[in-house]
Amino acid sequence: MVENVTPAAVWDALRTDPDAQMVDVRTDAEWNFVGIADLSEVNKAPALIPWQVFPSMQVNAAFTDQMTQAGLKPENKIYFLCRSGVRSMAAAQAAIAAGFAHAYNIADGFEGPPDASGHRGVTAGWKASDLPWRQR
Repeated sequence: MVENVTPAAVWDALRTDPDAQMVDVRTDAEWNFVGIADLSEVNKAPALIPWQVFPSMQVNAAFTDQMTQAGLKPENKIYFLCRSGVRSMAAAQAAIAAGFAHAYNIADGFEGPPDASGHRGVTAGWKASDLPWRQR
């Protein structure tokens, strides 16, 4: 079972645990137009590996192979991030099935759910938690 972890707890883990890593499973378009977590303060960078391939949105069959190619190891604590926490949960489950024992889902993702006006990034998630991020 994959545990949901708050963005603030993930930031703390990334700051204090040298084995903690982030995998952002969104698409290239999302990374470019919405932004990415900025982990430079802790001398890390998120591994950008799409769970689904745009524009077909089919599951990336090479996902766990790409994790290994990115230098992620089964003993790492890996925190998965997407827009709202749905794709990242599926990716974390696939990682566990592939032998990555410490896979976690970042609750509410990068942008979280939409607010009453339909805008994301203001009620929950990485951005709403005022954690470091930047445009790509």
